[in-house]
Amino acid sequence: MRKLPLLILIFMTTMTSAFAQTKAEKEVSIAVEKLRDAMVSGNRADLESIASTHLSYGHSGGKIEDKAAFVESIAGGSSDFVKIDLADQTIQVTGNTAIVRHKLSADTNDGGKPGHVNLHILLVFVKNSGNWELLARQAVKIL
Repeated sequence: MRKLPLLILIFMTTMTSAFAQTKAEKEVSIAVEKLRDAMVSGNRADLESIASTHLSYGHSGGKIEDKAAFVESIAGGSSDFVKIDLADQTIQVTGNTAIVRHKLSADTNDGGKPGHVNLHILLVFVKNSGNWELLARQAVKIL
């Protein structure tokens, strides 16, 4: 019976550390949320600040945009996200690079036409001057 409390303590410690995020993972998670908010608001300054100068932004239909095209598409309204929900997110940080994967479910209003998308997303962030910036994004339609 004396071993039971010790086993419970070991189990609780293991489970807590399994779900704990590192400082870098928390920072990347905040950057992902900043990206999501900027995409919904369409705020040009927010989009500019989260995107790397070298951004490669891949859409599920195969279109690839650089930073200027990505920002203009959303801030200009041709790509209009009304609501974005993220699920099943994982973050893996190695040095100053982070890989984020999640499912994205979004309501859109592109060109005044309401729509809905369900996508698997791969994001690559790099830490530049203390800030996590989106370097690459690729979307794939969920079938």
